[in-house]
Amino acid sequence: MTSATLTDWIVFAVIVLASALFDRIFLGRSRDYVPFREAMLRSVLWVSVGIAFTLYVWLSLGRKQGIDYLLAFVVEKSLSVDNLFVFLVIFTYFGVKEPLQRRVLLWGVAGAVIMRAVFIVAGAALLSRFHWMMYVFGAFLVFTGMRLALRRNEEVDPESNLALKLARRFLRTTPSYDGDRFFTVKDGVRFATPLLLVLVVIEFTDLVFAVDSVPAVLAISKDLFVVYTSNVFAILGLRALYFLLAGMMSRFHYLSYGLAAILVFIGGKMLLESVFEIPGWASLIVICTLLGSAIAASFLRKETPPESLPGASGQ
Repeated sequence: MTSATLTDWIVFAVIVLASALFDRIFLGRSRDYVPFREAMLRSVLWVSVGIAFTLYVWLSLGRKQGIDYLLAFVVEKSLSVDNLFVFLVIFTYFGVKEPLQRRVLLWGVAGAVIMRAVFIVAGAALLSRFHWMMYVFGAFLVFTGMRLALRRNEEVDPESNLALKLARRFLRTTPSYDGDRFFTVKDGVRFATPLLLVLVVIEFTDLVFAVDSVPAVLAISKDLFVVYTSNVFAILGLRALYFLLAGMMSRFHYLSYGLAAILVFIGGKMLLESVFEIPGWASLIVICTLLGSAIAASFLRKETPPESLPGASGQ
């Protein structure tokens, strides 16, 4: 299921640990908020490391795997941006302040790395054993893309989250936060704080998104090393990217359409694989064009001044 050797996995682990240490030692700060410059430097670090790893995959596993890795990284990174919109809604709904957001995202990213490993191994095993699952995954991606394009005005309601309902049912919780603690003790009884509920919702949300993103990446490559490393490098920079984009997420008006088109394209590519195989480099060009066009169109769109909105004059 992979052409990678133990050495390749060790190199990957060393690069991840070295990047995390660099992030922590040279870019980490114990502040109550994350300055824009710090978030930008951290985002640049993780994106650069993720892209640079393409060279290692290319030299170690071959040209095709190198292109597949870069394509998978771009797709996963693009789809992860959609997660950030939901994270912002969740944090706003629960009134989570920025210092606590950093803690929740840290544990959320760690959980996502583990969950993706399980999903990727399971998905790859299904595709390896049952070839017809490729068409199921392809159809699912096309359906997901169309649903994403049509959910333009659909609002995220954290209160209806299944994980939140289950957590409230089975956990004793306090009505207020206790610093950055997930658990607190009152009168000798251990309670979960609202911060744990936020983490549960974040993890469940990422689980739902993994159902979309993992098939998309497996449509690009069946090599476990390529799929997992691209996922990990895309996910590890999520926390920094969240704080970089938190104040400007409302500007990405057409990003959902771009992501929807990407999912439909990848799903169609999967469905037509036995008839016509699209080269990795061509897929990379198509996906970068779709994503770039959506972002450019979003920023070129003129914002409607508040005074021009209906009812703005108070009449």
